[in-house]
Amino acid sequence: MIPTPEQAYEVLKQYNEGEFHLKHGRIVGDVLRWYAVELGYGVDADYWQAVGFLHDLDFEQWPDQHCIKSQELMRAHGIDESIVRATASHGYGIVVDIKPEHEMEKVLFAVDELTGLIGAAAVMRPSKSVDDLEVKSVKKKFKDKKFAAGCSRDVILQGAEMLGWDLDTLIEKTILAMRASANVE
Repeated sequence: MIPTPEQAYEVLKQYNEGEFHLKHGRIVGDVLRWYAVELGYGVDADYWQAVGFLHDLDFEQWPDQHCIKSQELMRAHGIDESIVRATASHGYGIVVDIKPEHEMEKVLFAVDELTGLIGAAAVMRPSKSVDDLEVKSVKKKFKDKKFAAGCSRDVILQGAEMLGWDLDTLIEKTILAMRASANVE
């Protein structure tokens, strides 16, 4: 089964109760939806969004089995193998050896950590918003390893490289995608 975004979010809620994890799933789903349209995959925007909603399905309850347990959970729900693979691939080189190959998988790999960094940078602003956030502000925070220390700069850089983009392009596009999300304050 290829779930609709609504169905994917319902599955996410079965394994995640904390607002942080639910919100992160919604944001990454919205960002992937934006990228689908931006990169010419608009007909697959629901699919991309569902992948974003499901990418951290196991993280709240099984952080030590992240990207591994989620495969089992999704298969138990009858979710299509392409989604199982795509979501697991964002843990490439960290917890799994499933390399991102499709452009959507590469975007997920790159933006998962980056959305956290951008979100943290936005709340530090007087506006507390991504609406007036600029690339240079995010890059300044990116260079400060103590800021949002849980957001791996190496993964973000590796994701940009996979996509064939420089860091500025990835940050700029992801800021625009987050501005389009109803789930980002």
